[in-house]
Amino acid sequence: MFGIVRPCSHRLSEGLRTEWMAHLCGLCLALRSDHGQFARIVTNYDGLIVSVLTEAQSERATGWRRTAGPCPLRAMRTAPVARGEGARLAAAVSLVLASAKVRDHVADRDGLLKRRPVAAAARRVAAGWDRAGARTGAQLGFDTALLVDAVDRQTGIELLAGPGTPLLTVTEPTETATAAAFAHTAILAGKPQNAEPLAEAGRLFGRLAHLLDAVEDQEADAASGAWNPLTATGTSREEARRLCDDALRGVRLALRDAEFTDDKLAHVLLVHELRQSVDRAFGTTACSHRAGGPAVDGAVPPSGMRQAGFFGPPPGNPYAPSPGSPVGPPQPPPEPPRDRRGLIAGCLVWAGLACTCQMCCGTFNDPWTHQRREGLCSQCDCGDCCDACDCCSNCGDCCESCDCCDCGCDCSC
Repeated sequence: MFGIVRPCSHRLSEGLRTEWMAHLCGLCLALRSDHGQFARIVTNYDGLIVSVLTEAQSERATGWRRTAGPCPLRAMRTAPVARGEGARLAAAVSLVLASAKVRDHVADRDGLLKRRPVAAAARRVAAGWDRAGARTGAQLGFDTALLVDAVDRQTGIELLAGPGTPLLTVTEPTETATAAAFAHTAILAGKPQNAEPLAEAGRLFGRLAHLLDAVEDQEADAASGAWNPLTATGTSREEARRLCDDALRGVRLALRDAEFTDDKLAHVLLVHELRQSVDRAFGTTACSHRAGGPAVDGAVPPSGMRQAGFFGPPPGNPYAPSPGSPVGPPQPPPEPPRDRRGLIAGCLVWAGLACTCQMCCGTFNDPWTHQRREGLCSQCDCGDCCDACDCCSNCGDCCESCDCCDCGCDCSC
């Protein structure tokens, strides 16, 4: 999985979470159906936005969902998944962009790709993905050559870039590629009037993707000697943040100019979650579930914020009398459960849970104590909407006349 939009399950309502997973699984299964099992490794969070946008503009019809069989990544549960042209377009775009990512790593000689046999094999895989994406794109009326050309131009631009080169010159190929993909969702949905505003939203989304990748990788690139657009052009992080904030506003305004049938999930991903991605990359937000994280936008963390780890207790003795209460003898902690499994039995159960990925996604019972626990996927970076209901902040009037904020809180926006 890769991508800049990684929504936290705590910020999504049950309905939106189901919809988001339907598109993610739909993308994965579209890759398998059209291109084989191995192609599923290019499933990514950003690619599914193409599927979400297509569906947001389309009229609901029979067959737009199907029930998929049990999957280890869904804790062996069945689930409704998205199907149709949106998922297939997302698959084609994901293949081409994953191919570009592989070729970029080969050019940078990252890790094992320094070795010629490995690099040659990676190039063959990337070329296969290009051809597969082109086949599916042609069936949908989308010319993936636009994406391939943008990727090829990116290499030349990076070779010529240096101190003083405008940063937006470096991000232009990525912007062009994502603009084309976003605009084609309007054609698939039968809303050609949406092509222009969605192309603008896609262009700015591509800018954000490129900038946030550069910000997150800058220190690692400096340590390894890899090329980084911020370092190469001499752009400060403050300037990069200004460009990101401008792009966020542009995406929001562009979406308001498009006509949607149901844009609730698209709005949450491309307005609320995209802002969270920017804050996360620049270190200006923290999840209230994490211990000792920085305050959000410089605010003092609420007194009830948990400080002892994921969903752990607050510091101090939880059984001590509260201030102002009558002092009495300390109460003993509750007795621990007696139905613990033994070491060997617990290890066997643990192995079964690990093999079905239930410890990664979904919920599961602790192999030894039987306590209900959340998978690792639930321990994601989210803002303070879980405690302080901040999911709709920093949006101005973007939520006017919409009900996107039914994510479990009452933001009155």
